[in-house]
Amino acid sequence: MAQSSGDIKYLTPIAVDTKKKKYCRFKKSGIKYIDYKDPNFLLKFVNEQGKILPRRITGTSTKYQKKVSQAVKRARHLSLMPYVADLLK
Repeated sequence: MAQSSGDIKYLTPIAVDTKKKKYCRFKKSGIKYIDYKDPNFLLKFVNEQGKILPRRITGTSTKYQKKVSQAVKRARHLSLMPYVADLLK
């Protein structure tokens, strides 16, 4: 049987754009201590409502994600950052 001209078959799968590999910015920069007194830096790890962003979105390693969450919680407790906001950024 003859194939129609609209039917295209590939021998190899079509290359799909792969996402950029996520990396831990703390390991790459060599940051050892995350300062809770710097709310502008901590805002990078918080979304518009004030929730802490998860590791799968930020690409932060487990060790530093725990330190980031602790620093955000301390900054909130000292009222350097809000607990909840309508539009934080």
